[in-house]
Amino acid sequence: MTPLHFKTHIGKLDYLMGTHYVEIPAEVVQALGGKFNVRLLCTVNNTVTYQGGIVALGQGRGYITLTKQRLKQLGVKEGSEVSVTLEKDTSQYGTPVPEELSELFIQDDEGKARFDQLKPGMQRYIIQHVAAVKSSQLRIDRSIKLIGNLKQLKPGKETFREILGLEKREI
Repeated sequence: MTPLHFKTHIGKLDYLMGTHYVEIPAEVVQALGGKFNVRLLCTVNNTVTYQGGIVALGQGRGYITLTKQRLKQLGVKEGSEVSVTLEKDTSQYGTPVPEELSELFIQDDEGKARFDQLKPGMQRYIIQHVAAVKSSQLRIDRSIKLIGNLKQLKPGKETFREILGLEKREI
């Protein structure tokens, strides 16, 4: 895929707790094949690059979310015009894997095999949940807990609540 360059604006979804996003115009969505299940590297104003996926916005348009931290880094707000470059994300999971989780996968073949059976979105959810804490020890603890819980579940229908240990399902 050739990188796509375009100008757009920052929007805000009030119904999603005020989530900010980069709007992807319909013609750009069409240039990406008209699909929303594609993982991309999104560069805004040639300053911040991050991994994301396009979500349908309506009328053929899409969006990629933008965190408050990235808004601050960019010095933009709702309504600001921005320059965007989109490239195909060729990374294995579409998000950086914390070192602590990677290390657990090296040590736990069964846990890695179960993780690999999950759908890509669930894999990213686990990776991002582990990465969300700043402390290395907490990332280790979360990795061990999530993969341990995952190994106890029947493959194919696991929910994130079950993997978190918040729900029990009969096996």
